[in-house]
Amino acid sequence: MPRKPGMEEASTLFAALLESPAASRPAAAPPGPEGHRKRLREKLLRAGPEALADYELLEMLLFLALPRVDTKPHAKRLMARFGSVARVVTAPEAELRAVEGMGDSAIAALRTVQAVALRLLAGEAREAPLLGDAARLTAYLTAALAREPVEQFRVLFLDSRNRLIADEVQGRGTVNHTPVYPREVVRRALELHATALILVHNHPSGDPTPSRADIEMTAEIAKAAEVMGIALHDHLVIGNGRHLSFRREGLI
Repeated sequence: MPRKPGMEEASTLFAALLESPAASRPAAAPPGPEGHRKRLREKLLRAGPEALADYELLEMLLFLALPRVDTKPHAKRLMARFGSVARVVTAPEAELRAVEGMGDSAIAALRTVQAVALRLLAGEAREAPLLGDAARLTAYLTAALAREPVEQFRVLFLDSRNRLIADEVQGRGTVNHTPVYPREVVRRALELHATALILVHNHPSGDPTPSRADIEMTAEIAKAAEVMGIALHDHLVIGNGRHLSFRREGLI
């Protein structure tokens, strides 16, 4: 069959394009949000998380929750409102919802990251005797409690080698008070076969200075535990960026 005029020239041009350097290069990132996301992923994998700004980390986290949305404005609004990734991830739900674009999916993504971080720190705390690594213990408790809006009283139950058996919330209260019952604390210690305790509670005000009620309650628990052969190693009060040890302050 005779070739049509121009067909040979077109075939030659097409072959040349296939062999050209431009054709052999990887496709560039698509324009718009998808291209931006691709570039951020490549930056993370190539240079590590240190190469990303705080708002970019939030962007990437929100990608997963909002796959069809440009999350850069969301991330920048969150940073403007709360000031840091840590404060964003731990912010109360009502405050997160006050930020434009933050609904159930986005808030659930932030809560997932918070839960993973706490479980990582808790896992590290379980790997070694708690009394031998005060910095690790304080990091875990600060992450868990420093930004709680109401008082929370927890007990760390330890075995004979001072390893963590359980970390349990014994009570939640108001912004400045949590009811605690020494008999219940000791009963739970006996159930877990714990031989020692560390008491922990937070002060939402940010000031870890113990109140008179804190001191009296600690003395009651220490006395009840001693009767059953259970040691009270410490009572830690967690503020916002600060903490206080009853043992270090001579209050136990």
